[in-house]
Amino acid sequence: MRDLADRLDLLALNGATVRERWRLPEIVDGCARHGFGGIAPWRDQLQVTGTGTAARLIRDAGLRVSGLCRGGLLTAPDEAGRRAAIDDNRRAIDEAAQLDAECLVMLAGGLPGGSRDLRHAWRQVEEGLAAILPHARAAGVPLAIEPLHPMYAADRCCVNLLSHALDLCERLDPENQGGIGVAIDVYHVWFDPGLDAQIARAGEAGRILAFHVSDWRVPTRDLLLDRAMMGDGAIDIPRIRGRVEDAGYDGLVEVEIFSQHDWWRRDAEEVLTIVAERFRTVV
Repeated sequence: MRDLADRLDLLALNGATVRERWRLPEIVDGCARHGFGGIAPWRDQLQVTGTGTAARLIRDAGLRVSGLCRGGLLTAPDEAGRRAAIDDNRRAIDEAAQLDAECLVMLAGGLPGGSRDLRHAWRQVEEGLAAILPHARAAGVPLAIEPLHPMYAADRCCVNLLSHALDLCERLDPENQGGIGVAIDVYHVWFDPGLDAQIARAGEAGRILAFHVSDWRVPTRDLLLDRAMMGDGAIDIPRIRGRVEDAGYDGLVEVEIFSQHDWWRRDAEEVLTIVAERFRTVV
């Protein structure tokens, strides 16, 4: 396992972590000043700054783009909605290519409005991924399917296990030509008793495209916006990182924290300082 104590060049900051305090140009500047190696912007942040301007700022700062957040949300109650989602994902792929992003992070989408048919939602996700995969390959932007914790299955993401995400990869890319893989976020997978085997499976196929860290606060006060700083929760982050790196992943470690009760209220400089310290000592 890599020694991260003096490797802030392996740390990427997800733009959500300080989004309530800074806009994207400030986040880029902060990452560069703190010696971080990368950044993961969100598409709404790009819309404010402009994708071309953001690409230039990130490039001039010497930062890698660990991933663009986000694509996906491929489920819809009608054909028009599904077509609109596919078109939007093609635009997201083009934005990610302009940033030279290492992947486009994909959230499947939840149950279509008014539906209880989870299997139908899964089919929509697979069909949507199949429709955009050729565009992603042509643009050189891998699609990173991110399984989310099951508490989001109904409204945000119906792909909730790493095994399910890998099944999709194998069906869509049976000959392992590339262009599709997984993003492993400890917040969403730490509880899975089959996690070690699935990480190894992903590694054997070369499908680990991104690795995200935060922590699970106990008790959790909000299902979406109450992630903890690394070391302040229940997740054994170093153990999971060890499994991911044993499986062959040697890319950036991305810190992604949604925290309306705590970290979003703090000064962004303080947050980045603590992120760096916890990266060295906890991750």
